[in-house]
Amino acid sequence: MMRVLVLGASGYVGNRVVAAILEHGGEVVAGARDPLSLDQVWWSDRVERVKVDMSDESSVRAAVTSDVDAVVYLVHGMGDSDFSQKDADAARYLRDAVNSAGVKRVVYLSGIIPQVPEEELSEHLRSRLQVERILSESTARVITLRAAMIIGSGSTSFELMRQLGSRLPVTIVPEWMVNDVEPIAIVDVVRAILGALEAQVESGHYDIGGGEVISYPDLISLVGQLSGEERPSISVPLLPTALVSQVATFIADIPAPTIKALMESLHEPMVSGEHRWISDLCASQKDAQVNLRQSIERSLTVVDPLVPPSKRDPMGPMPGDPEWAETPQS
Repeated sequence: MMRVLVLGASGYVGNRVVAAILEHGGEVVAGARDPLSLDQVWWSDRVERVKVDMSDESSVRAAVTSDVDAVVYLVHGMGDSDFSQKDADAARYLRDAVNSAGVKRVVYLSGIIPQVPEEELSEHLRSRLQVERILSESTARVITLRAAMIIGSGSTSFELMRQLGSRLPVTIVPEWMVNDVEPIAIVDVVRAILGALEAQVESGHYDIGGGEVISYPDLISLVGQLSGEERPSISVPLLPTALVSQVATFIADIPAPTIKALMESLHEPMVSGEHRWISDLCASQKDAQVNLRQSIERSLTVVDPLVPPSKRDPMGPMPGDPEWAETPQS
């Protein structure tokens, strides 16, 4: 039985990753800055909890123990104004702790890196790339999964898109946002992480995408159609990113630094460069990849409160999701 330390277990992705590892017979050490926050999730009594503050090197070393087979790293600090430095420091602490404990494998969830000069990347994406490089210096096998927008109720990028597209009578689309994106369903992200925990592959990165490319404006429109909240849209040139981010903070419930980081990443196409992750990581899995329309529809499904969380579709709302996530209404 594999023993996996999930760092960021209380987050949106972590909530679903822990559940999937348990379902597949693994043993989980759930790492969170506040272990009591895990009381909200349905699997809390099935895991070992550990308090870990990624900004504290001694805390990280205490959490990464020699009996851990693998670490799933899901921590990102883009909610802080100085997140880039904090992310780099945390990655170094984890790298050194993994080396000291002799952990054999690390799986890191990152973002798609557009094919542009590195200096042109947003700070958000430069930070993700820096973390990937730091972790890859460890003695462990490090597999980085690069994803663009994750589709699912509670996903930060999906919720931002949904809220911005439904809370104004007209959707304003800055000209610089007319780029392509390749979204991926949260259940397929989880599949990729499970595969990366066991696949006999070398250290390296994989672009993980849903296989369908769409522009951001068309994606906003599609979500509006499927939710019954479609709004007319107009494209506006020369709108500064900072202004759009500031306006978005008044419209959406998501923290302002997070919105700023995500907005800056919309200036470039976020499309997978290849799709070998399916054959390399998930060849033994039977589940079919979820297409874009299905992933959105499942994310918008109203939850039956009589169905226990362990039996619900992880594409929809789950206990422990961010407080600002919208709950689909019947």
